[in-house]
Amino acid sequence: MGRILSIDYGQKRTGIAVTDNLQMIANGLTTVNTKELESFILDYVKREDVEVIVVGQPKQTNGQDSENMKRITPFVNRLRKLLPDIKIDLYDERFTSVLAHQAILTSGIGKKARQDKALVDKISATIILEDYMENIRNKKI
Repeated sequence: MGRILSIDYGQKRTGIAVTDNLQMIANGLTTVNTKELESFILDYVKREDVEVIVVGQPKQTNGQDSENMKRITPFVNRLRKLLPDIKIDLYDERFTSVLAHQAILTSGIGKKARQDKALVDKISATIILEDYMENIRNKKI
């Protein structure tokens, strides 16, 4: 079984989270400059066994795609061509940034660390991944 990698795609920064090889635990991996995202992912999948890549699909509260989808769609299409053996799923990411901010606030970390936008992106990617994994578990029951 390979890892599941999650991407919270942003215009400037992108948060990345990943599971362990047994797909039991989701962990924030890093935040990368979005311009370097494609090369980061290609390098990562060379080193690690990745079974699925989950890309957060930003939606508005009415269910319509948000403005950021015009950047995400070409990125996902390139990934699918470059990594044809890896399943790439889009997954609704509504409210993950809000949940990430709440998680940071309740964690008790200092004010300076709470202002780190890269931390929010990494936690958002982790929340997307945890929700995706929970959805898979519920479908298998």
